[in-house]
Formats: sequence, structure tokens, C-alpha cells
Amino acid sequence: MADVTADEAHWLPQGNANPLGATYAHLVLGEDGFVNGMLQGTAPLFATTWAGRTGASEVPPEGPAWDQWGRQVRIDLPVLREYAQVVYAASDQWLASLSVEDMNRTIDLSPAGLGQQSLGWVLGAGVVGHVQAHWGEICCLKGLQGGRGYPV
Repeated sequence: MADVTADEAHWLPQGNANPLGATYAHLVLGEDGFVNGMLQGTAPLFATTWAGRTGASEVPPEGPAWDQWGRQVRIDLPVLREYAQVVYAASDQWLASLSVEDMNRTIDLSPAGLGQQSLGWVLGAGVVGHVQAHWGEICCLKGLQGGRGYPV
């Protein structure tokens, strides 16, 4: 994302894909809400110390309207990048504090149809897997605009 311009971030691809800036915002806001919010049991930064200043014109909705949000949200890349660094640091600090017992703690993901899972599984599949999937989208959208996707 370091080399993405505002025009590239807001470029609207054909079909149903969202702009890459919306995908980046989804990843950062999602990590904040999921890791720093739900998994830690605290309010996410976007609802507290970073409320109204995440670099996204609005937070994504809960539920199926994410595609509509992705096509209307406006991104201020420098601000979103700054917020992202704070989110990553908060997540890293919490992750570094976890013990083996913490990683074995059960998380109820039944509302999402995933049953009972360990925190370790949730972090691997739900957090890292989520990021990897959207990295691919971002790289593809950069490539479609003539930019460099995955580093070679």
C-alpha cells in the first residue's frame, strides 16, 4: 500500500470488485474491531481514541451491505496508514502477551457458522487468512491499473 496513490485507491473496477482503498480500510478496521475489540473484549480504537479520524469516511456496516460501503467510502490514505500503524501496534502488543493457555481458549463462532474454535485457530484462519485473501485482491487491483502487485 505504500506506493498507492489516492486515485488508485478510489479507482472503481468493472464488475463487482471494490476499490483497493476500501479493501485496505476493511482490513485495518476489521483487525481493529476483531482483534482489538472482540477478541480482547475491549472497544476498538475506531470507536474510542480514533473515532472519526481513521482515514475512512465511514466504518463498514455489519452484515451483507459491505459491497455497497466499499463503493461509496472515501479514503484519506495518509491518515488511514497512520491509523493502521496504531492498530498493528495494539494487536502486536496483545499478541505478545498471550500464553499457550490463552491460545487454547475457546471462542464461540457459532453465529458465523464456525462453531467452537481455539483462539489460535481464530488468529490463524480468521485473522491471517483474512489478510492474505484481501492482499491478493489489492495486488490484483494494483496490477489492473498498471502497478506492481505482489513483490517479485
